[in-house]
Amino acid sequence: MEYEAVMGLEVHVQLDTKSKMFTRTGTGFGKDPNTLTDPVVLGLPGALPVMNREAIEKSIKVGLLLGCKIAEVCKWDRKNYFYPDMPKNYQISQFDQPICEGGEVEIELPGDSPAVMGNHRMVELTRIHLEEDVGKLTHYETDSLVDYNRAGSPLLEIVSEPDLFSPDEVFAYLTSLRNSLVSAGISPCDMEKGQLRCDANVSIRPVGSSELGTKVELKNLNTISGVKQGVEYEIRRQTKALENGEEIFQETRRWNPEEKRTSSMRSKEMAHDYRYFPDPDLMPVKIDPEWVERVRLELPEKPFDKQRRYLAEMNLPYSATSALCGDRPLCEYFEKVAGLTEDPVKSANWVVNDLLRELYQARKDAGEEEAASITDCPLSPEGLAELITLIEKGAVSNNVAKELFPEMFATGKSAGDLVAEKGLEMKSDGDEIEALCAKAIADDPDAAAKFKGGKEGAINALKGSVMKATRGQANPRVVDETLRRLLAE
Repeated sequence: MEYEAVMGLEVHVQLDTKSKMFTRTGTGFGKDPNTLTDPVVLGLPGALPVMNREAIEKSIKVGLLLGCKIAEVCKWDRKNYFYPDMPKNYQISQFDQPICEGGEVEIELPGDSPAVMGNHRMVELTRIHLEEDVGKLTHYETDSLVDYNRAGSPLLEIVSEPDLFSPDEVFAYLTSLRNSLVSAGISPCDMEKGQLRCDANVSIRPVGSSELGTKVELKNLNTISGVKQGVEYEIRRQTKALENGEEIFQETRRWNPEEKRTSSMRSKEMAHDYRYFPDPDLMPVKIDPEWVERVRLELPEKPFDKQRRYLAEMNLPYSATSALCGDRPLCEYFEKVAGLTEDPVKSANWVVNDLLRELYQARKDAGEEEAASITDCPLSPEGLAELITLIEKGAVSNNVAKELFPEMFATGKSAGDLVAEKGLEMKSDGDEIEALCAKAIADDPDAAAKFKGGKEGAINALKGSVMKATRGQANPRVVDETLRRLLAE
């Protein structure tokens, strides 16, 4: 019998707010353990929660971004469980009246060619609800330590329908969702810092069946590639079990990234196990239409919409749009450069190829493992635009510009100043270039003869000789025209 996988994801996103969900205590990462706490976070007697308006507004923004229905009224519930990462022994969450319902996430799967936009479809969402985060446990051989710095931070749980059918779709979904949330300023979504976490529900069913198989939940998935690998393993495990006549039990399993396998943690809890009931200390939240519309007006362009615009209106190559559109600040930088040069394609190539390379190298040299960020760039859009403009005007060759760029990035000096300082301005003097071209032809009669015989590429050897003699400063267009004229005589 042939089987197919069906998956749904529960993605937890830590909202980027100044304070926690129900207290003014600040949020943050990398602080000394247990320093971002107060009586509310620690659940001390007499401490009462107060809602964070910014967190609610950002949740509305996510719902609008993903096409959800925003609730007119949502309420708070206590989710009861006894575990050391939540001092109160309950978590304030949303059970039957979440802030957002429905919605969808656009995903892209590889197409027939890596040079063109792939296949797109929508993945349906069930709901999005707002809650408070829990603390972080660190386990050792004989004991465990708990850090409550993360406890109480606003956490958005985005729950998809069982609408994913392959590990590639899972990877595409998480990548797309993360790009949308980062570009909208909702969260940095750094999985290593716990700002984005994912639980995957995996089930197997016979091909052609409409009924879902027994659901198994995967935990401890700390990277997007790790989620994909965990899902791949679990599909193989469940398929093999069914082929051997074994029963699949509903349970929670832990992913081990070192061993690349899952192992059982516990039987899966059901909703009634948490004994949900309305929180008596918090009033329901009424979200009026005016508030929703005000947030809607602040929505940024979605990454895939931006990519389609770049392809259609700017004629950018697909590879460049893929590198740009997942990073909103990078897109803003690029658009400033393109506006100054009036050449989007050249601007995109310099940003995607040269600028990102220097940013990556600077991070690497500093011993930092985080991805390169345009916010760290010492070179302004105006500075890069000046360099591109010098190339277009024929003031410097493309090769010279490539040599200058790392120094511009490192020192902050302008392209014009470096060209003048180093005497690298492109030479277009007709008499000087004609003499050098004549010498190149005389020094390499074989290349000249091959060109005259119809081999177009042979002229490149002659061009190279002239460019070498001028240290790359001769105007390539003038060199080409002069060589062709002399060879035709």
